[in-house]
Amino acid sequence: MPWYVIYTKPKSEIKTAQRLEKIGVEVFCPVKNEIRQWSDRKKKFTVPLFTSYLFVRLEEKDRAIVFEVPGVNNYLFWLGQPAIVRDNEIDIIKEWINEDAVEDIQLVHLKPGDRLVIKKGPFKDKEAVVQKIGKRKCKLVLHTLGILLEAKLNEVYASENY
Repeated sequence: MPWYVIYTKPKSEIKTAQRLEKIGVEVFCPVKNEIRQWSDRKKKFTVPLFTSYLFVRLEEKDRAIVFEVPGVNNYLFWLGQPAIVRDNEIDIIKEWINEDAVEDIQLVHLKPGDRLVIKKGPFKDKEAVVQKIGKRKCKLVLHTLGILLEAKLNEVYASENY
C-alpha cells in the first residue's frame, strides 16, 4: 500500500491523525519538540514537523474514507495525481526524527539558491537548495523528497561540488 500526503486544517495535524487512527487508517504524523520562552517561563510543545500535512497508508480504492474525519482538507497532488511517498522516504523521516537533529552539515557563506549535498545522516547524499537564511536557521528544499527542511545554521555546510 502506498503512503499518500493529506493536507489538513492548520494546527489540527495531531488531532486529525488521532481521529484517522480511530477509524483504522495507518497514519504517520512526524512531530518535534520545541521550547518556547516567555519573559517569565519556558514551555515545551510538541508540534508537527510538516505544518498542515499528514501521511496516510491506504489502498487506492479506500482513499475517500479520510474525508469522514474532521480536519482533512484534501490530498496533496503532484502532476495531477495524488502525491505518493515511498516507504524508504518515510523511513528516512522517521530516522531523522529519532536522531533529533541534523548533524551532518556546516555553514559556508550560503545564500538563497545555492545548492548543497548533505554529507552524512539520514539525508546523506541528498541534494538540497537553500531557500531562506535567517539569523539562526536555514530552510532547505529537498526536491527528490519533495520536502522543506529547516536546519540550524551551525548544522549545515555547502558542498564543494556545487
